[in-house]
Amino acid sequence: MEEPENIVKGESLYRITLRQLKKNKGAMAGGVIILLFIFSAIFAPWIAPYDPLESNLEEALQSHNFKHWLGTDEQGRDILSRIIYGGRMSLAIGVIAVAIANAVGILLGLVSGYVGGKVDNAIMRMMDILMAFPGMLLALAIVSALGPGIFNLMIAIGVYSVPTFARVVRGSVLAVKEMEYVESARAIGLGNIKILFSDILPNCMGPVLVLSTLRIATAILTGAGLSFLGLGPQPPTPEWGAMLSSGRTYLRVAPWVATYPGLAIMCVVLGFNIFGDGLRDAMDPRLKI
Repeated sequence: MEEPENIVKGESLYRITLRQLKKNKGAMAGGVIILLFIFSAIFAPWIAPYDPLESNLEEALQSHNFKHWLGTDEQGRDILSRIIYGGRMSLAIGVIAVAIANAVGILLGLVSGYVGGKVDNAIMRMMDILMAFPGMLLALAIVSALGPGIFNLMIAIGVYSVPTFARVVRGSVLAVKEMEYVESARAIGLGNIKILFSDILPNCMGPVLVLSTLRIATAILTGAGLSFLGLGPQPPTPEWGAMLSSGRTYLRVAPWVATYPGLAIMCVVLGFNIFGDGLRDAMDPRLKI
């Protein structure tokens, strides 16, 4: 039987996925957008032209000029510098919130899918209760109870994302645990924990990676929405949602104050979404034949 043209005999799944991903121009564009924002967030102190917290009321609400490329806000702070530093906050909210959801959701999904029975039923009914609430409303309730702040915001977004990861992992575990290599591992006497984390979990990570990429975009949007309501990082900390909220007052006289933070949110969310779509296509085994 001949090998498919786009599969090299003995080539690892990682290399196949990477090669498929490189062929997807949309995914590559999304990856470039993500890398640009990550680069600017890491090197913000060297890239940003001004201190994002430095006020100068004499230069308040200035339009684009050679000194301030994107203009200034109501307190005379440079908008470009605040957007660059705000990327640190928004990306941290998205990544850490999804990491929290991964840690809890993967564990619950593994236990639920592998053990089954009453344990599976109890965990899934709990996930159903969480999913019955709209995501934004649940996150709003959690962060309202915990109090405003960036760490509470991450926890709230992470908690409302847990059911999605738990369900995806459970579905993968139900399929993988019936595979012959898992039965062989049981036959040679390996313990359940060893089988879960050495044999089952690695083969469930494909859907989790794709979901994580797409979920970061959702977490950034949710974080910006809650910050817009005043429940995220508190002033004068630069954060895109908070900048959007403060700039809406000046939409008629200085639209750039709200426009550029909004564009930053749109671009980074778009980058994660199209990269996630490309990663999903690259990891789909039906597209490798």
